[in-house]
This record gives sequence, C-alpha cells and structure tokens, in this order.
Amino acid sequence: MANLVFVQFNSAMRRCGRLSPVNGAVFTSNWSSRRTYSSELDPGSEYLHKSIVPTMHYQKSLPRLPIPKLEDTIRRYLAAQRPLLNDEQYSNTEKLARSFQNGAGKELHEELVAQNKKNKHTSYISAPWFDMYLSARESVVLNFNPFMSFNPDPKPKYNDQLVRATNMTASAVRFMKTLRAGCLEPEVFHLNPAKSDTRGFKKLIRLVPPSLSWYGAYMVNAYPLDMSQYFRLFNSTRIPRPRRDELFTDETQRHLLVMRKGHLYVFDVLDRNGHLVRPAEIQAHLQFILDDPAPPPAFPLGFLTSENRDVWAGLREKLLEAGNGEALGKVDSALFCLCLDDESMRDHIHTSHNMLHGDGCNRWFDKSFSIILTRDGSAAINFEHSWGDGVAVLRFQNEVFKDTTEQPLVGPDSAPAPGADSASAVRRLEFILDGPLRDGIARARESFQATVSKLTINAMEFKTGGKETLKKKKLSPDAVAQLAFQMGFLRQYGQTVATYESCSTAAFRHGRTETIRPATVHTQQCANAFVREPCKHSVDELFTMLGKCSKYHSQLTKEAAMGQGFDRHLFAMKYLANSKGQTLPSFYQDPAYAAINHNILSTSTLTSPAVSLGGFAPVVPDGFGVGYGVHDHWIGCNVSSYPTRNVHEFLQCVSKSLEDIFTVLEGKPIS
Repeated sequence: MANLVFVQFNSAMRRCGRLSPVNGAVFTSNWSSRRTYSSELDPGSEYLHKSIVPTMHYQKSLPRLPIPKLEDTIRRYLAAQRPLLNDEQYSNTEKLARSFQNGAGKELHEELVAQNKKNKHTSYISAPWFDMYLSARESVVLNFNPFMSFNPDPKPKYNDQLVRATNMTASAVRFMKTLRAGCLEPEVFHLNPAKSDTRGFKKLIRLVPPSLSWYGAYMVNAYPLDMSQYFRLFNSTRIPRPRRDELFTDETQRHLLVMRKGHLYVFDVLDRNGHLVRPAEIQAHLQFILDDPAPPPAFPLGFLTSENRDVWAGLREKLLEAGNGEALGKVDSALFCLCLDDESMRDHIHTSHNMLHGDGCNRWFDKSFSIILTRDGSAAINFEHSWGDGVAVLRFQNEVFKDTTEQPLVGPDSAPAPGADSASAVRRLEFILDGPLRDGIARARESFQATVSKLTINAMEFKTGGKETLKKKKLSPDAVAQLAFQMGFLRQYGQTVATYESCSTAAFRHGRTETIRPATVHTQQCANAFVREPCKHSVDELFTMLGKCSKYHSQLTKEAAMGQGFDRHLFAMKYLANSKGQTLPSFYQDPAYAAINHNILSTSTLTSPAVSLGGFAPVVPDGFGVGYGVHDHWIGCNVSSYPTRNVHEFLQCVSKSLEDIFTVLEGKPIS
C-alpha cells in the first residue's frame, strides 16, 4: 500500500484496539463512527440489512501483515528508549541492541520470516498473541476485560430497563443472523465514499472473485478490514484450563444467558427453525426474570470467573465432578450474557465501576461479551479480550444502538406477549455445590472485593477547546492529547515513563494491534519547556515545539498502521525463542526492555455515536489507565489508578497542561 494512502488512513485507524501483554483493553477509534453500514434496509425483518456485498467477500484477498526489517525495528526501539534512559543506561541498551541485531536477533528474525512464508493464511503475530492471552493466569477482571457504555436512547421512555433489554436482545440476535447469513455489510474504510460506498460500486465488486476483491476496492481508495474475529462474538466463552485456557464456540445453540441477583437463567431467543422469537415473548420472559422473588444465592457462581485462571480451572473440574456439566454447558454455549442489575447509576464514576467490574455477583466475565442493563436503563458492554480486539465489538455496539433507537421492536406501551408460558420457557440454572466448591466461591468473593476496592476512577472534561481548534492550527488532536499526558505526568512525578497507545492493524489479514510509543524525545523536550521553564521560551518557540511533537506522533501512527512498529516484531521473536526452549538473548534481559514494557501510562481513545464512555484498569500496579476522547470543542478523560498513584492529582495536572497548550495556541504567554 502506498505511504500516501496511509498518511490519510492512519488518523482513522490508529486505535482500533489497545492491548498489552499484561492487560488488554480495547478502545476503538472514530473511523467506525464515521461510516454507514446499512445497505438495503429491511425494517421488520430478522436481519439488520442485506448487504449487496457478502460479509466475508474481501477476506481472502486482504494483504498480509508485514514483518518489519530488523534494522528498522532496532532503530525504532532505540528511539523510543532514548527519553526513558539516562546516558549511561542508553549506551548499555544501545550496545545490547546492536549485538542482538547482528547476532541472535538476526537468526530469530530469519526464522520468523521463514515461518511466516509457510503460513500464508494468517499473520505472524496471530498465534503468539492468542497464546499470550490464553496462557495468562491473572484474573480477567481489571487485567483484561474493558467496558464501553451505550449512550442513552434519545427517547427517554425507551430507557426503561425492560424495554431496552428487550430491544437490545432482539437487535443483538438480528445482528447475529445478519452476520451468519453473510448479509452484514463488510467492514470497509472509505477514503472516497462518493466512489466506493455506492450501490453501483457494490454491485460491481461483488462480481469480482474473492481472491481479487481487495484490489478492486483499493482502486477506488477503499480499504476492507479483517473480519476473522467476528465469529467468536456469539455462542462463545473462554474456558479455564490449567496453564492455558481455550476458546469455545457452539453456533448450534439458540438460548440467551440472563443474570439477575447472581442467578443464571436461560431461554431460547431463536425457535427450532432459527427464527427470532417474537419480541413480545422475549419481553415476557425478561419480565418473568425481573419478577422472580428468589433471594440472591448464598454462593454466586459468577465470582469464580473473576479468579486466577488456574484456580478457576481446578474449581471448574470440581463443578463437573459434582454433576454440573449440563448447566455449565448452557452457560458456555449461550449466544451472549445479559446482566440485569438492580442498581441505578448515580454518575459517570459509578457507571464506570459498575460496568468494569460491578459487585462480581451478577457477571460471567468469561463470556465473549455481556450486555449490562441497570435499573435506570443505563447500558454497557463488558467483554472478554482473548478472542479478539475491539473492531468487532464496536461494530456490534454501533449496529445495536442504531437498530434499537431507529427501529425498536417494543416500546414503553408494549405489553408482554399474552399467553407466553415464561414459567416453562425460562429455566433458572441450579448448581450442586459441595463444601470445597462453596469455600472456593467464598475465597473468590473475598479476592474480588479486595482487588476492586483498590481501584480509583476519576474523570475530567476540558471545555476550552478541542479538535476544531487543533486542526485549524494544523496540529494532530491525538498528538496534543498524548502530549498533555506526558506533561501531566512530568508535572506530577517529575519524569518521563513508558507509555502505550495501540493502533489496529486490521487492514491486514489476521492483523491484531501495534503499539504507538507517545513518549518521545520531542514530547520530553516540549514537556520540560512547558512545565519547568516556560519563561525561557517565547510563545512562537513553544508553538514550534508543539508542531514537532505533532509531526513525529503522526509519523509513529502511520508506521504502526502499516505494521511498521517495533513492539510486535520483538514480541514475536521472543516468543519464538521461548517456544524453542532457547535461553533468551541478553537483549531481552536488559532492565530497559522490561521497563519499556512496564507501561505506566496505558492510553486509549474512543469516539462513537453509540458510546458515552469507556474504561479499563491500569495495566501495571503503579500505572494509570487513561481512556480519552478529543471532541470538536472539548477533551474528556476517564482515568483509573491503584493506591500507588493519585488519579485526582494527575487529572488536575493534565487539565493544567491542556490549559497551557491552548493558551499558547491563542498566542498568549503561559502565566
């Protein structure tokens, strides 16, 4: 692909998912919110739409994710290390890197390239990345699962818990049916929608063989994205196993899993012929569950999904031995999980805590995704991360929000289906729990509560300016936001630290993510000037520094979108060495390598018409989890931390940094 294309493409693709070897969370970028998906809308049918182009039409012809040249990877790695190390440390790291490049690294790189040539159906990072996730033994709660909350329905009465839960369930099933029928519009980034996002072009491109279709789209500046992860959205769960978990999917099953007060219920949302059950019947079944007077169970099974994976694997075996196999099978194979919470949300902070972790009782964190609906109709998706990145989840969320707000199948005046035999249709799952299992659940509850009690979340809205002002000044909005985090951390703690920002590589077959490293020599110089010595620099000099930061950040973003970062390449070679049982080269044993992968600032951005906010925990105990969005006229941050960091003070420092930046943009000196 031409560099010119990616200069335009990078700003849209840069953060389709964020992920790290310690903790992964996804925050998809605003490219998805700017495109329309629906083609040949068919209101009232069991499909969201019927795409002219088959869903997977482009998949076979997607370009392969490139393996960077080793010398480029080492150069980029050293550039990212420079602001994090003193001269002595950097000199040592540089020697180790050069030795690696000419010795062990060269051999590993050549073997990786040879291996990649033998596996042309996939990408070099796909298998190692799956293995990294599934082999992790930490709890998925806070360490992996993120959340993205829905905006309220613009029609207030449709935010009733029962009405919204019914509509979201029906729309989710419609999405699933559309996907599996091959009628879901393919995920495509259009640089020139007037040419490529048209009925005429779609009719033409569907006649092009799948093995060539990507090239046809490329000719009109359209870039199809990888959709290989979509099949794991439904009927899927992560099964705990000793040492390495497994992903399970059973597309034959027709039932929904519903949780309320820690109880687990199932009922069919598809009939025997695969048709959507009447929405009024779904409404009746959900009403039946909401009316169930049963008190919360003394030992809620959902807590087990928050455990250490090896501990959970052992307890699952005990559950099976106790005769719970059939009930567990129902949980694992359900289309998805719908969590009906009895709480109402007080504010954004309460929402973030509830949707990220809740009380642990009313969640099954291992399901591919859960839709959470609170008493006041607040809704969010919490999703397990090992099966894929956020591209599929955000697409699903956008479609469900659009469908439920534009074509709701039930309303505030709708009555549940008369005669619906919910008492027979709805089954509350019962589990046989012996002493060791009850003890295991009790320990899981204690561990969960102790862990989440340490998490602090706070939010900030900077209202002085946003995307419009920054673009007028020819500055990258994302670069400025990232610079504000660097300045904020320097102001608070007096140093520059490893920072993580993810970029999707979904433009390639089985692409995953690449890392943008926002802490650079340019941000370090600029942050020092703004924070420590603003009086020594004129307004013009400070503005020039902002421009250099923006230009370099845009270059890093472009490289990452093209699969030309350094993180995934180094990770894949390390994985290869480990898989061969080799002693790791000294390069990987360098404290500086460990430090740059200890991401104290872990950041992701999100803007979508369907999403109000997103959240995730820090990826390291002494870090910040920074969710942010740069909007037309304001900038928002939703940040988490553990006790070793002060999130309230950090946001004050970020706000001050943004204030200083926008003061300079107005041509005024910093006070």
